[in-house]
Amino acid sequence: MHFDLADLRLFIHIAESPSLTQAAKRAHLSLAAVSVRIKALENQLNTRLLYRDSRGVEITPAGQKLLQHARVIMRQVDHLKHDFQEQSDGDAGHIRIFANTTAVTEFMPDILAQFLSGHPGVTVDLQERLTRDIVRGVLDGTTDLGIVAGPVDAPELQTIHFSTDRLVLVVPNGHPLQDQDKVKLADAVRYPFITMHEGSTLVAFLRDQLERIGQRLPQRIQLYSFDSICRMVQAGVGVGVIPDSAARRYGADTTLRVVELDEPWVVRERKLLVRDIDALPGCARELIEQIQSPRAP
Repeated sequence: MHFDLADLRLFIHIAESPSLTQAAKRAHLSLAAVSVRIKALENQLNTRLLYRDSRGVEITPAGQKLLQHARVIMRQVDHLKHDFQEQSDGDAGHIRIFANTTAVTEFMPDILAQFLSGHPGVTVDLQERLTRDIVRGVLDGTTDLGIVAGPVDAPELQTIHFSTDRLVLVVPNGHPLQDQDKVKLADAVRYPFITMHEGSTLVAFLRDQLERIGQRLPQRIQLYSFDSICRMVQAGVGVGVIPDSAARRYGADTTLRVVELDEPWVVRERKLLVRDIDALPGCARELIEQIQSPRAP
């Protein structure tokens, strides 16, 4: 089989566009030329890639498989270009990272600040995603690197452990729960919760745990950082569940109280997810080494 990179890029455009017409515009081709190229791809693969009707097109299961491979191939082509791009500093590249809430808001900004200051030719696209979307992104080549916490069922991916944290309950001084050795989440949700913003991995995780026991998360306010949650807790607005490292950094046990959660899921193993570490550009492998360093959380 012979694949034209332009055809693979075109197929990605079709998958990401609302119609063939929009995909044709993105690819700077006529609609007729797009149809001819897709038909040639289908003939070469001896399978249907798109369902066509009056409402537009829909990708078939075979088309989804091709899309996954096409994205991986085009990401590798981008890496190839960057690796050989002439830069005055001799160090260039682009890294896309899908990460959970804690990584995006807590430790990755410091790690990336140090990394990028030493790699002036590198650019980074850091996006907060839910765990399932992180796994899917690494699998289909949408992202180079994923950062997750907790168990992940993805045997096709390489997982690299780099740190361990635990989730704790933070309450204001004088709160009825502050002297408890351990508290069940079901008991904690009797009080108003201060949480991260809608769409964060931690909020989704807590909701999942509560749904299993037939309860809901009583959110009073949603914020965009763990420091903001701690300040709200300190003011007596409510309670919150955050990583222990964030609570300690804010000054737990002096400005607020940390209570252990009596749950089997509180220990959070932080992992990097990659399809194939050897296929990553050099700058991405260097970033992985920096995340794994003892100085990283």
